[in-house]
Amino acid sequence: MKSIRDIYKIGRGPSSSHTMGPERACRLFRAEHPEAARFQAVLYGSLAKTGPGHGSDRIIRETFSPLPCEVIFDAGAAEMKHPNTLDLVALNGEGAQTGRMRVYSVGGGDIEIEGRPLPEESPEIYEHASFAEIADYCKTHRLRLSQYVERLEGPGIWDFLLEVWAQMCRSINEGLTCAGVLPGGLNVERKAQFLYNQRHIDERPETRENRIVCAYAFAVSEQNAGGGTVVTAPTCGACGVVPAVLKYMQEEKSLPDRTVLRALAVAGLIGNLVKHNASISGAECGCQAEIGTACSMASAALAELYEMGIDQVEYAAEVALEHHLGLTCDPIGGLVQIPCIERNAVAAMRAINAVRISNFLTTTRKISFDMVVETMYETGRDLNHIYRETAEGGLAKLYK
Repeated sequence: MKSIRDIYKIGRGPSSSHTMGPERACRLFRAEHPEAARFQAVLYGSLAKTGPGHGSDRIIRETFSPLPCEVIFDAGAAEMKHPNTLDLVALNGEGAQTGRMRVYSVGGGDIEIEGRPLPEESPEIYEHASFAEIADYCKTHRLRLSQYVERLEGPGIWDFLLEVWAQMCRSINEGLTCAGVLPGGLNVERKAQFLYNQRHIDERPETRENRIVCAYAFAVSEQNAGGGTVVTAPTCGACGVVPAVLKYMQEEKSLPDRTVLRALAVAGLIGNLVKHNASISGAECGCQAEIGTACSMASAALAELYEMGIDQVEYAAEVALEHHLGLTCDPIGGLVQIPCIERNAVAAMRAINAVRISNFLTTTRKISFDMVVETMYETGRDLNHIYRETAEGGLAKLYK
């Protein structure tokens, strides 16, 4: 497996696959074709069907600017190798083609280029490719999962994660200061500030926990929907879950940043396993691959904060992912707003509950984390394509 640095990417929303991935591809393609006078981008599959709502055309034109770029949405093309496929074409002053590249935006801001490896492709860091293998190694060497990450990534991983955590906190703070309507035409109002400031009439501790965690999740997700800067965890569409859970727990328990970084390391490891063995792309496997993985990451991170055992961490991660199996991706209007923003808040609370269950019931579990990851992948591939980020089914179809 590759570094957990590939799970956490800092960039602009609202979609790691629809904005961050295409932006990365366009930067690379432009650098390779300095002779071009203009460009053309043809988007297929999910990129074509939800690209306008996700802002794919905007980010592509901005990346190629000041050179012009024609963006074409080809929603009727035959099924591609990957549902997030785009062709980039370089043209000279006479309109002749000087270069062409087919790109797959595979989720989490990552891209694959047909016919060649990425020049900047990161090396393989982890020799173990399943949770079972990692757990055996850690038990043999008496390591916590966060220590395992440091052993394989090197001590430099902590500086990287500190930068990640700082941006997550900035996204929360910025989201809490913003009000008004999000762009896109659905007239969705930002709610994070309201949730944070409005005490419930019966403000018991558990009620306050729910309200604050949800406020933090809304804050990050609304920043993402507004095109702000966020951290993929593991994607833009699911970026609010992990920071919401960890920020709340850090404040409640007065935890230093170095403790939170250990939790982020474990969360990254869980996201890495899902990405390596299945998918974190909503266009490939539905929202279970995005929100389900984010919930699993957050629950494992929280279990690490509580210094729970490896088996308990696994059970927390497994429960969180298992109960998102089959979750569809049906964004209304192709926007990362409904149901995406609210879904981040619900998943954040579910992550906390998964940890509480694992604290009591780990010894009774029947399902492994590796098994539920495999199940998620098979389930996602079996989902009808209209429920995989195409905005053709479910809420996207019925909402008027």
